Formats: sequence, structure tokens, C-alpha cells
Amino acid sequence: MTTTAMTRAPSGRGRIEPVNFRKNRLPRAVTRDLGVAALALTASLALAACGSTPSASSTPTPSKSSSAYATPTKAPTQASAVTIKTTTVTGVGSVLVNGSGRTLYMLSSESGGKLTCTVANGCTKVWIEVDLPSGATAASAGSGAQSSMLGTETGATGTVVTYNSWPLYTFSGDSANNQAAGEGLKSFGGTWYVLRASGTPVTAAKSSSSPSSSSSGGYGY
Repeated sequence: MTTTAMTRAPSGRGRIEPVNFRKNRLPRAVTRDLGVAALALTASLALAACGSTPSASSTPTPSKSSSAYATPTKAPTQASAVTIKTTTVTGVGSVLVNGSGRTLYMLSSESGGKLTCTVANGCTKVWIEVDLPSGATAASAGSGAQSSMLGTETGATGTVVTYNSWPLYTFSGDSANNQAAGEGLKSFGGTWYVLRASGTPVTAAKSSSSPSSSSSGGYGY
């Protein structure tokens, strides 16, 4: 491109003379190199921006030892909610107790699946059935007890646990472990005895008729 500009002649007169600015332009090779350098810089900046973005492979993955891979703990089964075992109780020797250590009893009149301790006659308020919790199918044998002796049948208040076919009960007159205040009491059609691990009742410890309700707190029949 040719552009005109004012220059002063040697004679002092002013006149218009053409000035060629093409002479002041950078050489074509230099401008080409500058363009290539600019493109290279733009590409480098773009690559740097991409490199700063976290990729999917860089996302930390929880290890198998973390809680994300923790093996769930199995809930305790209800079948083990009732445990029958043996322990030594003062006055009667080694007899059956429940998982809490309370002495267990059978009623002599309840042989062959017959129940004489019922809700209707008030027996279950004093002699509490050892019932399975809802959903459980069996009791478990603890120390000293024989699993082959354990069973169940339909009781007065639920599915009662049996031992050698005898329905099992705890006695409301026993206020703590290591007590057998119900041993030998006669009421509700039979006599109450504690049981050995062999499944036989302990009948030699003591045998007495249940006192009248006025002196026993209502344990009699």
C-alpha cells in the first residue's frame, strides 16, 4: 500500500511526495514464523487446561478394606434367643436353668402333652411358660443340657419349650438366681419339680403341699 505524506523540498517549498510504507513492513518469513509461534502457544495453553481437569481414572477408588466394601454383620438369629443349660442350685444340685440363670420347673400332671397350667385357671400368672419368641423355631442347648432333649409344643401362652417332653416354666416365687422355692409344691393338678440334665425330675429334694393362698401369696391351687 502506498500512502502520501508531506515532505519538504530543498528549495523550501512544501510539496506532496509519495512515501512507500511497504519498505517498513516485516519480511514475510518473519510474520509466518510469528503466526506459527502464536498457534503453538495457543495449543500449549489448551493442552495445559485439559491436563488440569481430573480424569475418571484419577478419581480415588475406596479400597476393599474401607467401609464401602465392609462385609455386613449378620443379625443374631431368634432361634438362639432361648437357651437351656444347667447349673448348681442350692438345695437341689445341678438342674436346668434358662439363659439368665433362673431355675426351670416341670409339672407332674403335664405328661403326654397334657396341659394343666392354663391362663383360665390363673396358673400362668404364677408359673411362667418358657415360650419361644416370634419367628424362632427352637431353643438352643447350653452348657450341660442335651440338645436331643429339647423340643416344643403349643402351650397356654405361646410355643412352649419342652425338655424330655416336659413343658418348662419359671416360678414367680424365685426372686433371683440360685433359688428353687417352687420345688415340690403341689398345685394346678400336680407337683412342681426341677429337672436334671438327664430329663428326670428331682423328687428327693423336698416334697410339700403348697400352702394356702393366705400364707403363700397365692401360689396354691
